[in-house]
Amino acid sequence: MGLMRVLPFAKYLLREHVTPGAVAIDMTAGNGHDTLFLAELVEATGHVYAFDVQAAAVESTRTRIEEAALTDRVTVIHDSHETVREMVADETRPITAAVFNLGYLPGSDKSVTTTGNTTIDALEQLLDVMAVGGIIVVVIYHGHESGKVERDEVLAYAESLDQKRAGVLRYGFINQINHPPFIVAIEKRA
Repeated sequence: MGLMRVLPFAKYLLREHVTPGAVAIDMTAGNGHDTLFLAELVEATGHVYAFDVQAAAVESTRTRIEEAALTDRVTVIHDSHETVREMVADETRPITAAVFNLGYLPGSDKSVTTTGNTTIDALEQLLDVMAVGGIIVVVIYHGHESGKVERDEVLAYAESLDQKRAGVLRYGFINQINHPPFIVAIEKRA
């Protein structure tokens, strides 16, 4: 077996933490691929919340979930991921996983991107509401100018987390051209 590429590794981490009946969150719904993946993992008794600020992403995600006949287990939210705490405030099931794909929506306006300040705010909120042992998988795309800024801000935040509060892993290939994406995984400890 060779080294696992970044996106399969992200799915591996999510699969290890999302069980039937749990709650998972797609913090950047985009085209809905991760939302669908999470909805399949939580099964009929779990739930997925999916956030995106772009109407096209919300529509694409809703369409993908409708085509899979999984609308009963997904809530698609047309808002910033920095509203996560208020959106899941009434959730009684354990929140065991969240995923971010930072950057811009593929095939859309590249000037609309995630930003370090909203991502870090959302990460802080997730660490407050997630179950101990839960994981946050952040896929960082940094091949564009705002992506480089966000990368640096998110890395500085992750490196500053107290190891008693969270374990932080960085995973990615370092000898590839064109700024390959990498993962920062944060596992809640306390």
